[in-house]
Amino acid sequence: MPKYVIRFAVPNDLDILRDVFRRSSLSNEGDRPALLAHPDVLVFDDAPVREQRTRVAVAGARIVGFSTTRAVGDFLELDDLFVDPEWMRRGVGTELVRDMVATARSGNFGRVEVTANEHARAFYESVGFVFDGLTQTRFGPGLRMHLDAAR
Repeated sequence: MPKYVIRFAVPNDLDILRDVFRRSSLSNEGDRPALLAHPDVLVFDDAPVREQRTRVAVAGARIVGFSTTRAVGDFLELDDLFVDPEWMRRGVGTELVRDMVATARSGNFGRVEVTANEHARAFYESVGFVFDGLTQTRFGPGLRMHLDAAR
């Protein structure tokens, strides 16, 4: 039996998603000062939920993480992958990545791409993402990575 149920987010989930987004974002000490200096980046927009691009991981009745993707040409761009800090290192992120790969395959997307922080590199590599190079972000260099979704 699966540990988590993955489903589309609905508008009634927004308060919880915003809370998980903020707490998860601030859970990394290395990112915290820059994020607090730019509080606009700590606000989760409801557009991806309305557009059905956000998937949530649910344990029992509790939302414990979520991911947001968008189609970009022939690949899916991973915009958000956040896990409730109390649920980190329990496989939530991994299940959300598996769900993303299934979504990519069903939509005939060949891969999932992401711009990641250095602190997230080990996680992304552990679930199969490959480092492609650096890109500039608002907060400095970011890691461009991809995960092949082809069968």
